[in-house]
Amino acid sequence: MAEVPEHLLRRAKERREALAGAGKPPEETAAPGGQPEEPAAEPAPPAEPAAPAASAPSDPAGKIPAHLLARSQARKDALAGGGGQGDGGGGGAAATSPPPAAAAAVATATAPAPSGLSGPEGHTQRLLTVVKAGSIQDVKSVPTDKVHVWPHLLVAEFVAALAMTAFTLVFSIFVNAPLLETANYNFTPNPSKAPWYFLGLQELLTMFHPMVAGVTIPGIGIFGLMLAPYSDRNPSQKPEDRKFAIALFTLFLMFWAVLVIIGSFFRGPGFNFTLPWRDGLFFDL
Repeated sequence: MAEVPEHLLRRAKERREALAGAGKPPEETAAPGGQPEEPAAEPAPPAEPAAPAASAPSDPAGKIPAHLLARSQARKDALAGGGGQGDGGGGGAAATSPPPAAAAAVATATAPAPSGLSGPEGHTQRLLTVVKAGSIQDVKSVPTDKVHVWPHLLVAEFVAALAMTAFTLVFSIFVNAPLLETANYNFTPNPSKAPWYFLGLQELLTMFHPMVAGVTIPGIGIFGLMLAPYSDRNPSQKPEDRKFAIALFTLFLMFWAVLVIIGSFFRGPGFNFTLPWRDGLFFDL
């Protein structure tokens, strides 16, 4: 059997006291087992109805809200005021009335809920609400297109390295390397050119001081390339969304490409400027 809450027991006790004060003995209301008793053999003479209880509801424990106490007191006053009017036909009304605890529970359950309950500063208070998980949790539902370096990236790079090694091996078997005769240290070729990948720096030496051409300008270029990933943090892979990065790399590539082309095809004896279609080509692969 479920345990009856304490506040319902308290209401039932007050109800019995109210009925006893109105002229109905407690034994006529309900039996100890909770079932209504048989009507009495001789009906009792009707008694004068007692005045409704005017005492304010109280809650010693302070656990019951004030509006529930007020609603219970109003219900008890209404029942106490009409309890003695239906006794003219004997104890039939008392016999058919439900137990006090059940009556109090029904009164509480069927009473309309207050429409405007406001708490401190006029805020509406509710006993229960539903909070969506998205408002208290930072859930990232958008998937990212990132993959792990191992094995996805390193496997692809390893396969590319094997393919290039195989191509170089096959190419070296069928094509001879363009080697010149043995170097003569008593003879300096004119013009004396560095390998093509260093001709850009050699071309800068004809225009600037060796400190500027060999250290300052290459250092600025390398430092700018190091800062490129931090200055352009756009994650998009579309060229139209990476205008800054594409423009920066294009300027760097064209700068060195132009220097290498000039040093390879437009420099003749004495490393002087010449036209390849007029004086010939002074460059060996």
